[in-house]
Amino acid sequence: MLGQEAWPARQFVLRLRAPQCAARAVPGSFVHLSCAPDLPLRRPLSIQRADAAAGTIEILYKIVGRGLEALSHLQPGTRLSCMGPIGNGFTPHALRPRALLVGGGVGIPPLLFLAEQLHDRAAAGFRPLVLMGSEIPFPFRARPSTLLLPGMPAGAIACLPRLDEQGVPSRLASGAGLPGCFPGPVTELAAAWLAGLDAAARAEVEIFACGPTAMLAACARLAQRWGLPCQVALEEFMACAVGGCAGCTVLLATPDGPAMRRVCVDGPVFDANAVFPPGAAA
Repeated sequence: MLGQEAWPARQFVLRLRAPQCAARAVPGSFVHLSCAPDLPLRRPLSIQRADAAAGTIEILYKIVGRGLEALSHLQPGTRLSCMGPIGNGFTPHALRPRALLVGGGVGIPPLLFLAEQLHDRAAAGFRPLVLMGSEIPFPFRARPSTLLLPGMPAGAIACLPRLDEQGVPSRLASGAGLPGCFPGPVTELAAAWLAGLDAAARAEVEIFACGPTAMLAACARLAQRWGLPCQVALEEFMACAVGGCAGCTVLLATPDGPAMRRVCVDGPVFDANAVFPPGAAA
């Protein structure tokens, strides 16, 4: 463990030296991390950034139980058992270069990873837009964006500085009255931006989402409304994270009919229409 940084609302950004994981991680993959010697069950945590050259990964987590509480007290130099990367990540398509990334709460990390990867693939035409929503303070110091973004509602100017500095536009949404944020669900902000595009521009959009189930369902409905492809990263409780216990299965709609799939190894990223079939997203 290299260190961790505390943020409001019991949020932490953890940095680990994990060369093999960093070399293979993709946006949407996660690690299964031991949190304390006396806690046998690991915790699944999304990878927020991976630096293959430095051999490091970064993880954002929010304390929600005994395991992550214990993790928050660990000091730099602590050795942790880290399994990863695990799972199938997001798959951007060059024919849909306008990548709309929608994240909510602790669902934000894999989208930051994806945004920076797409930024590195700008030569292929990718133009990511990152929209993030939270009802608690964000785990970074938001500031007004320096990047103009047509179609944004008036007053929605707060951004994630690191992305802004890289030239990746981002905007924030919150119902908690945070300065510069769109005052409502992040999916409403996404809907406003999509509605402002002309048909040709909208045909280049693909949606990538991670966050609470209700937010993912709203993203699925939004994609279905405009006829857009949408990939969602699911979060589930899991014990083994390698497909053995089947404790993280979800019901999906497949071409062969309803089927159970494991979030850990079959996902965590799925087509939104499989998770929230048209007409049934709720």
